[in-house]
Amino acid sequence: MNVGVRAVLALLRAFQALPLAVQAAVGSALGTLLYALARSRRRIALRNVELCLPELAPPARRALVREHFRWLARSILERGLLWYAPPQRLKRLIRVEGDVGFAERSDRPVMWLVPHFVALDVAGQATQLFQSRPVVSIYQTQSSPGFDAAIRAGRLRFGNGILLSRREGVRPLTRAVRAGHAFFNLPDMDFGRRDADFVPFFGVPAATLLAPSKLARALGMVVQPVVAEMLPGGRGYVVRFLPPWDDWPTDDALADTRRMNAWIEAQIRRLPAQYLWVHKRFKTRPPGEPSLYA
Repeated sequence: MNVGVRAVLALLRAFQALPLAVQAAVGSALGTLLYALARSRRRIALRNVELCLPELAPPARRALVREHFRWLARSILERGLLWYAPPQRLKRLIRVEGDVGFAERSDRPVMWLVPHFVALDVAGQATQLFQSRPVVSIYQTQSSPGFDAAIRAGRLRFGNGILLSRREGVRPLTRAVRAGHAFFNLPDMDFGRRDADFVPFFGVPAATLLAPSKLARALGMVVQPVVAEMLPGGRGYVVRFLPPWDDWPTDDALADTRRMNAWIEAQIRRLPAQYLWVHKRFKTRPPGEPSLYA
């Protein structure tokens, strides 16, 4: 691990000891600075909001993206809290709502469907802190081996999870689910055309994996949506374990994926500033269509 990575991780470890209200204030200030400096990501976020929420006037879009950067910076700095704080402190800061114990009681494999809100990692820790069923998830390997190791260690710190690289394919995931792990699934990123279809997302065709529906059907899984939210002023976090879908999946993976995207849209409208707008959700285009980010 190089010196720079060690320094950043040491800073995160020290920063997490501060009161959460102080961390939140520092993170918000950093987000305001990032909004001014991170021109490329700012342009992506503004374009995504323009495409998804066209009813907003340009000043409202800018205000939304500015607020998003404040939440985003907070989520980055507060990773230290999630990775290093004592479990008792995290349990005080994370409030769970809904049926968090559903996966423990289920006699069928469980898929948690978790959209990319900035408190995503809070939801991951909540599935390990507040229920006992082992968890498996898939993540994007980092280019820095030091940061990659830190992410793995932080997300697996409670010892009841498996973290698979996307490069490993579906077989290790299938084995883990069949062995009794609940699948913490992140369904709303653009991974290209492979195993995907162009499904409307706020009315815009978006390359969306059909795998959640297909995997749930193949393994007889029941799906429980989960949404995580950061609270203002350092008041902590809320993770909502919503009622399981009793009519999903069906034998129509495309229709299931349309419904999934519509559900994610509804969650974004409820909490627009905390969705991960800096991701190029519409990077992959149908054949012959130009880039939406040019």
